[in-house]
Amino acid sequence: MNNIIKQAELIKDDLISYRRQIHSNPEVGTELPKTKTYVMNKLKEFGYDPIEICESGIVATIEGNKSGKTFLLRADMDALPMTEATECDFKSTNGCMHACGHDMHTTMLLGAAKLLKENQDQIEGTVKLVFQPDEEGFTGAKKMIKSGVLENPKVDAAMAMHVHSGTPSNVVLYGLGTGLAGCNRFRIIVKGTGCHGAMPETGVDPINIAAHIYISLQEIISREIPATEPAVLTIGKFQGGDAPNIIPEQVIMEGTIRNLDKDLGDFIFKRMNDIVISTAKMFRGEAKLIELSSVPPLANDKDLANEVGNYIKDLVGEKAVISFEHGGMGSEDFASYSYEVPSVYFMIGAGTKEENPLYGAPMHNDKVVFNEDILVTGAAIYAYSAIMWLKNNR
Repeated sequence: MNNIIKQAELIKDDLISYRRQIHSNPEVGTELPKTKTYVMNKLKEFGYDPIEICESGIVATIEGNKSGKTFLLRADMDALPMTEATECDFKSTNGCMHACGHDMHTTMLLGAAKLLKENQDQIEGTVKLVFQPDEEGFTGAKKMIKSGVLENPKVDAAMAMHVHSGTPSNVVLYGLGTGLAGCNRFRIIVKGTGCHGAMPETGVDPINIAAHIYISLQEIISREIPATEPAVLTIGKFQGGDAPNIIPEQVIMEGTIRNLDKDLGDFIFKRMNDIVISTAKMFRGEAKLIELSSVPPLANDKDLANEVGNYIKDLVGEKAVISFEHGGMGSEDFASYSYEVPSVYFMIGAGTKEENPLYGAPMHNDKVVFNEDILVTGAAIYAYSAIMWLKNNR
């Protein structure tokens, strides 16, 4: 199995080709027709029999000669609704962009699929390959789970990986315990009564109400949550009115709650609802809070994380694998898997500005560029980790 990196190197040109094809044709959300078709065709080309278990959700399995447990490998396929501003020859031109590296993840898992076929006699059990839509919207994992992705065969452990811009190439990071925050995406609709700006007493100003709601919501974090409990409430969208001299009928606000404790997130959302309704009523208007989507905090199984982390050290070296105790406030819908089966989520460095001035821009940036050399490492990590875990957990 020490040769798996060498085997991955031999398909490097193929991996780069897959990645650029996917990158040039990004699709957003739950319906990914081009990406889905491309991935399914590649899997069939490799000798798999992939199925679509929900809209744009693909599953393929491979079994070894010996029976055993089932290890799930997951990649996300969706892009972001933003215009790409890189100078890459294969840049997207359709107003969407793989600015979070999901094209890299999909390619790594396709590479792993190819490597697993080459090493099928080493598999002692079943590897389940999962290609998922709508990670960004936080609905993809839940839909896949509801559609039975963890059954037939029943999954015993799961693994996912994400590129990490700004971290040195091929350095692998993982959390012990809760490594990423839970997130609730919400919308607040504030309704008033429109009128002329010269006579505000004849209407009910929803902008005024929304402003009071906005300020009051921040008091939840500063006055109702212990300072030792990480939590962030952000409103990034605030829309109301079309004319400078007209008070509008309604205002729409949208934002996110992020937290490392699921019960704390539930408490914040409940208090938000109280504040939204009562503040609007106080100023003679109406308002409601709507949850658009949510994902729980991502909790790595410590034993699984350390075990697979040791396998990765076989490939990239001991110093290139780093564990940490306290996570950040970013979110990832792979978290939903971690509440169903033991799961582990790794981040693989995708390059720094010191390596190349083009690398190192933040994720979700319209100029972010990832080092394609890590596709080889990612494919090998996926395949080797699955084979070794099944071999040692019969």
